[in-house]
Amino acid sequence: MSPRLKLFVPLGLFVLLAVLLFRGLSLDPQALPSALVDKPLPVFTLPRLADDTPLTTTEIVGQPMLLNVWATWCISCRVEHPYLQRLADDGVLIYGVNYKDDVPAARQWLAELGDPYEASIVDASGSLGLDLGVYGAPETYFVDAQGVIRYRHVGVIDERVWTSRLAPIYGQMGGVWPANRQSPGENH
Repeated sequence: MSPRLKLFVPLGLFVLLAVLLFRGLSLDPQALPSALVDKPLPVFTLPRLADDTPLTTTEIVGQPMLLNVWATWCISCRVEHPYLQRLADDGVLIYGVNYKDDVPAARQWLAELGDPYEASIVDASGSLGLDLGVYGAPETYFVDAQGVIRYRHVGVIDERVWTSRLAPIYGQMGGVWPANRQSPGENH
């Protein structure tokens, strides 16, 4: 290789790295793959946030639900929380996974902001999150009545996302909410 050509090698590597980085940053976070879609919810026995009593996979399976991964350190979770409350008020069954969080702070959060969860599971070590393939919070898994994960949503659930993308998935799983509304929370 000629000495002049060697001068362009670092530039070529920089351009290649820049293209790869740009491509990676422009990926849709919703497109993150989940190996668990169409597979059973991982088996767990973890404490409930409310009272530390154990909660198991078999206790929460039986009807369509959302399994929402949240934490008090998650700014996006605070943004999402009021809409989850609306969904719950409209009959959507939601279980929470309090992920790698401070338990007293999480209890205070729900006391102050409302509790949209049928129950919230304490995942202090992140073991359930690891089994689910959680990248961060918030993430929400759509689980059918048989306990099979049907969809994984990464990011905030709000009215636009629910109406345009998630409500049809919830409906396909057999989930229902008041039929006189286009989307939950419309009359709140």
